[in-house]
This record gives sequence, C-alpha cells and structure tokens, in this order.
Amino acid sequence: MLLALTALCPGAGSLVEEEFDQGIKALALQDWDRAFASLENALAADPDNIRYGSEYRQAVLLRARTVHGKEGKVQDFDRPLRFFDELVSRSPNAPFAYLNYGFAYVDKIPAAGAITQVILANTALGYFTKSLELKTSWIGLYSRGASYLFWPRIFGRAKLGVTDLEEALKIQNNGPKKAYHVRTWIALGDGYWKTDDLDRARSTWTQGSREFPTNAALKERLAKQGDDLKTLIDDSFDPSKRVDTNLRELWTNP
Repeated sequence: MLLALTALCPGAGSLVEEEFDQGIKALALQDWDRAFASLENALAADPDNIRYGSEYRQAVLLRARTVHGKEGKVQDFDRPLRFFDELVSRSPNAPFAYLNYGFAYVDKIPAAGAITQVILANTALGYFTKSLELKTSWIGLYSRGASYLFWPRIFGRAKLGVTDLEEALKIQNNGPKKAYHVRTWIALGDGYWKTDDLDRARSTWTQGSREFPTNAALKERLAKQGDDLKTLIDDSFDPSKRVDTNLRELWTNP
C-alpha cells in the first residue's frame, strides 16, 4: 500500500513519514510487532532514507536488550537482515540501504560466537563497499574505514582503513564543521597507530584535539603512551563489545 501511494500520489511522502512516526510511537509502548511493521513499511517506501534505516536498527537493538538483556540473542537480528536483504534486492541503487544493511550485520556481531563474528564483519564490509560504489559519502568512508581497524593485524586491513579515513577527512575538511567529524580524527589516529606510524598517530590526535578541544577520547589518547595506550586502543576495538551504530548525529547535528 505505501509503495503504491508513494508512486502515485504527490503527497505520499507525508504519509510515509506518518507511518514512520507511528512506528516510533509503538516502539515507546514496546509494541514491537507494530513498531517493526510500521518502520519497515516506511523504509520500504523510501529505501535510501538513512534515518529510517538507522532508527529501525536501533528499534531492533532496543527490543533485543529489553527482551533478552545484554547483547540480545543471535535470532534477534534475523528479521532485520532478512528485511534489508529484500530491500536492497528491490532497490539495488540505494546506497544508504546498503549502508544500513552493513550496520545490521555489525549489530549482530556481539551476540555471535567468535567464528561467526568474522563472517558477519566481512559481510558488513562488503555492503559498506557496495554503498560506496553507488555513492561516495563521508559516512560510508568513515564506516568502512573504522570497520577495517577491528581486524587483527595479521589480516593487514588497517592500511585500508587508513586510506578510507584519509578520504573521509578530506571530505569533512572541504565542508562545514560537524560535531561528529571528531570521529574521523580519533579513528584515523588509531589507524596510524595500528600501522606502526606512531608519530603520525599522535599528530593526528593533536590536530583533532585542536578542532575538538573538549573531546575525552582524544585527550585520553594524548595522555597515554606505550602499554597504556595499547591497552586503550585494543579495548576500543574489542569485537565482543557493541559498536555504536546509531547514525542519529547525522541529522540532529547538522
């Protein structure tokens, strides 16, 4: 119904937003089935809406924590993965649909076993790459770049992460400053550290600290050295810990 309205009615966009709002209201009441159905309807009608996709995934995470506690169970994440698979099949040219699809895999990682975590992480990278093939974006480059840094050094993927993050930094330096841009300074410095370019890591964190002087993560990195710094960075990329994949900053901090 929503897809038909979107195609035929000039004002269908407002109907889609209303459906999205109904999903958020149902979520507040923990009416999970109604919330998921409404959010999926809205996203099906507007597949490339990065906000709809992110909020849908956050709804899934909220239900997983509420019903099963901690990181949830593996099966909590099967529905969104099936949904995004169908979504990109119907809308193969929607870059942000692929981006959120990749994040849906990332969301599942903490609930999975060690071997499965590797498979999920690799699959997520594939969808981040597909998103970037369709459209170069700061969020796409940052997401894939940061994801590469989670891999053990033996895989040699940190260099790929540095390349993506350097490109993300170029994009943000050529546009208006955003609060979330601090993430690039942190991750890029971490990438240099992981590729044994310690001087460049520290200079990157220092530059970032000039741009964002109150950021605690940058301050902490600059305050530590040697084993203490290693412990801090290793802890930041612990695959058993949930990664914050909430993209709300993109539209709440314009």
